Amino acid sequence: MTSAVFLDRDGVINRVFERDGVSHPPAGLADLEVLPGVREALALLDSHGLLLIGITNQPDVARGAQTRAAVDEINAHLMRHLPLRAILTCYHDTADGCSCRKPQPGLLVRADADYGIDLDRSFMVGDRWSDVVAGQAVGCLTFLIDAPYNRRELCAPDYVVEDLPRAARRIVERVRGAGKE
Repeated sequence: MTSAVFLDRDGVINRVFERDGVSHPPAGLADLEVLPGVREALALLDSHGLLLIGITNQPDVARGAQTRAAVDEINAHLMRHLPLRAILTCYHDTADGCSCRKPQPGLLVRADADYGIDLDRSFMVGDRWSDVVAGQAVGCLTFLIDAPYNRRELCAPDYVVEDLPRAARRIVERVRGAGKE
């Protein structure tokens, strides 16, 4: 079994667009901007044998504000240009009550089934409370990217970091050391 780093997409890998205090994903490839240091951070994690998997909620598809094709095009572009094994996506809205929308751990469970992941020795990096809760539900060590919209009071992450490069360095320290405590 292999260890993985689960990465939320919007706000961790790529820039989000804030409107009225709410973060939104890029509408399409023209709006996609990989955040500074992400390529290097992912290369560092990959060089330490960690499986890198994107885990993303895209409720704007269910709301009719974005097409599934646009989301899939962004995901495919990121996978072509970054060392991501997969990007698993929930296209539902909260009211749909699915098991794949974070904070439910369904996408992480699916990744485990697809790739044989040692969840107890894996990591979840996200910019929202729901990412942290999903990771904790399956035993991952969790990292919350500090962002004004993350509702930090709703979760208790193992670490709060400024960005993915800082999370990556901390993860590598743990992998090089005794592993997850």
